[in-house]
Amino acid sequence: MNQLPLLMLLAATPGSDARPADPPPNVLVVITDDQGFGDLGCHGNPVIRTPNLDAFAKQSVWLKNFYVSPVCSPTRSSLLTGQYNYRTGIVDTALGRSLMRPDVKTLPESLVAAGYRTGLFGKWHLGDNYPLRPEDRGFQETLWSQGGGLAQPSDPPGTDPKTAYFNPVLKKNGRGVKTTGYCTDVFTDAAVKFLTADSKKPFFAYVAYNAPHDPFQVPEELVGPYKQLDLTPTGFPKVGQPWATSKLDTDAIARAYAMIENIDTNFARLMKQLDEQKLTDNTVVIFLTDNGPGGTRFNAGLRNRKGTVYEGGIRVPCYVRWPKQVKPGVIDTPRAHIDLTPTLLDACGVKAAGGFDGRSLLPQLRGEPAPGPDRTLFFQWHRGDAPERYRAFAARGPRYKLVQAAGTAPGAKWQSKYELFDIAADPFEEKDLAPDKPDEIAKLKKEYDAWFDDVTRKGFDPPRIIVGSEKENPVRLSRQDWRGPKAGWGTDSEGHWEVRIDRAGRYEITVRSNWDFNEHDVSVRYPGTVIGLNGLLTVSGRKEPTTREAVETVDLEMGDVRIAATVKLAGKIRGADYVELKYLGPPGKE
Repeated sequence: MNQLPLLMLLAATPGSDARPADPPPNVLVVITDDQGFGDLGCHGNPVIRTPNLDAFAKQSVWLKNFYVSPVCSPTRSSLLTGQYNYRTGIVDTALGRSLMRPDVKTLPESLVAAGYRTGLFGKWHLGDNYPLRPEDRGFQETLWSQGGGLAQPSDPPGTDPKTAYFNPVLKKNGRGVKTTGYCTDVFTDAAVKFLTADSKKPFFAYVAYNAPHDPFQVPEELVGPYKQLDLTPTGFPKVGQPWATSKLDTDAIARAYAMIENIDTNFARLMKQLDEQKLTDNTVVIFLTDNGPGGTRFNAGLRNRKGTVYEGGIRVPCYVRWPKQVKPGVIDTPRAHIDLTPTLLDACGVKAAGGFDGRSLLPQLRGEPAPGPDRTLFFQWHRGDAPERYRAFAARGPRYKLVQAAGTAPGAKWQSKYELFDIAADPFEEKDLAPDKPDEIAKLKKEYDAWFDDVTRKGFDPPRIIVGSEKENPVRLSRQDWRGPKAGWGTDSEGHWEVRIDRAGRYEITVRSNWDFNEHDVSVRYPGTVIGLNGLLTVSGRKEPTTREAVETVDLEMGDVRIAATVKLAGKIRGADYVELKYLGPPGKE
């Protein structure tokens, strides 16, 4: 593929011949879901087969102490904006808490403005509806799964969660499409097509695999070899923290490893395309994962796992390769997700407005001194609609790390316990120095307080989903983004959606449930009105799950409203699984 980027400029100085500047690089970011620090052969795992990623690691700069958030959405929002997730409005992973504010500028938006073509293939997890979709945030070509991944409430009606990773229905450029194949293979197919498109523009490809997130669905032929191995602690090096073995699930470990091996195979396909198109030399490739492992398994001795602010939850693999500019090596300085957007914009020669919490690592990647003074990085996550001060956080300084890990569970009482670790000397967090260093705890706690005040200033009112816009019509709401004290994914859950009616007019409202319900037992509520929905019918030919729906047309006024829908099951009221709103035209016309 010929590469003649639009950003190629002529640079001239008085008295010299004009000469073309180096063409801007292509960018490929590959991020996996719930793959931990110990889930690579090059990180000491003697069982897992990741030869292609291991080879890539040798060609790259290893950001040895690279940090992300404890869970999915917060990491992704920070990676794509250069800001801490609280500043972007992201608090959690579901129930309306993973919707990124539409006014936050993203990396792909900046790159599109500079002449790049952009594509997302895989998991988005920052909002399913307009104006929060990847198509609305700078990605021009998309193939993505809604919600937090496959086999979740955001799946289209009628999806069998037991086989959701195979032949999934995905969103392609705003429209639902039925695909064929295993999800990781499908996303790679689309990414390869994007990489090899006939275009003179440089590209930014964001390949965000939903594997190896549970449920651990993967072709059985990949699982068999791992089931023959010892996947208990006796089969792995004894280093650092011991495993929590009380509920060890070796079948889940075998399946997770099979999923990662499949990722490794697909990663090789991406690298092969770069080679064949002669793009390798001037393509920045970054491989990282979004948090610690999503299950108990070997984690190279790091403490704990996904969902915690211990090293096992937030320290992940991160490798950067750019043969034209960067030599392989190791950077020990603590770095984080917030650094990737400013780094990539710097590498691409794109000047963006300020407001980053991160900093460009490009000088350090090139072997120059680390940019800026030492700093403290902050990480926090717990369930709930808004963050609480001191609840489940860590402050990672250049040497010491302050940890207050209590309080992740929703609604649970928690009591703070402050721990202090010298990470350079104690990477496995085995020796708590808190009793001996109260001044260091006070210093880091003061820094955390200033950070928390800063990143939470805008509050956490959820962004509203727009209904009735030409950008998305109809709009399907799922349990992924509903809110409320009873909101959840269980059969007895109830919730509501915060929406904005963009156009006054006639709307068709459809309520769907994955369980049977009876005629006249359905209602949709919004301020001042209760709508009874009749006309029950079956819309899925599957016996399980059976999706039922009820439809009604009503007039809605423009403005901000809260919508809720319930059905009656066995005499009990529960929330609907989906509510779909379709703009039909002016009021009173069907």
